[in-house]
Amino acid sequence: MKDQAEVLRRRIQEMEGEKQAKTIAIASGKGGVGKSNFCINFALQLMRNDKKVLIFDLDIGMGNIDILMGKSPRRTFVDLFREEMSIRDIIELGPESLSYIAGGSGLSHIFELDQTKFAYFQSEFEELTKSFDYILFDMGAGATQDSLHFISSAHEAIVVTTPEPTSLTDGYAMIKHLVHKDKSLPIKILVNRSLNEKNGRNTFDRLSLVVERFLEAEVALLGVLPDDRSVLEAVNKQQPFVIDRPKSKVSRSLEELVRDYLNESHSHESPLSFVDKLKRFVFER
Repeated sequence: MKDQAEVLRRRIQEMEGEKQAKTIAIASGKGGVGKSNFCINFALQLMRNDKKVLIFDLDIGMGNIDILMGKSPRRTFVDLFREEMSIRDIIELGPESLSYIAGGSGLSHIFELDQTKFAYFQSEFEELTKSFDYILFDMGAGATQDSLHFISSAHEAIVVTTPEPTSLTDGYAMIKHLVHKDKSLPIKILVNRSLNEKNGRNTFDRLSLVVERFLEAEVALLGVLPDDRSVLEAVNKQQPFVIDRPKSKVSRSLEELVRDYLNESHSHESPLSFVDKLKRFVFER
């Protein structure tokens, strides 16, 4: 416990004063598409490219980030409100010292808060944005009013889908919600469990065409990950596949995906910060 606290304290001290983190909401239209598993492995691959990353499990009550990593968190996001703890005190360390905040249970409507409680969350979260390069929100599957507020407030959304027709339909439904909420939100598509690269790109092309035709919006392809038995084997071991099977097809594909992602221009300048946008959405009702 002492070692973990010291690692976190040193990391935060080193990062103070740096530019604010980019916030990325990772979502899906339905469960079972590998969203949380992608989130963990994406985070680890970003870290291997010298990025400081925090995963925020926001699938409250159904969160499984800790389970997929074989960890038992001492604190969860719920404790931030129940015990008015510092947000830094609820950060846990996963594999390769990956920082994460577990979702917990018993707080189904996170942001049905009064102005005072929200201000507390805002001040705590703003501290985190100074301490990391990327903050990844692992959202619950599907769309709720609260989750749409959160996703739409991020700098970018990644929607995870598979080539299966039901997954594509639900993915489109999620994109539709996001476009109606904020058409300016950049949305990227991750096609998971694809038979091959061509199959994945064809899947994206079909989805992109429907979004353009019926929503008059654009989505970008983040990348394609293959259907690889290594993923299931790693999940059964409660290990990220980039650690358990670093030479597998899926690990090599993710390595290339992250390299391409980081080579892109990632300007996320906005008149409103993440917490300011979230506040606008929460208190507009």
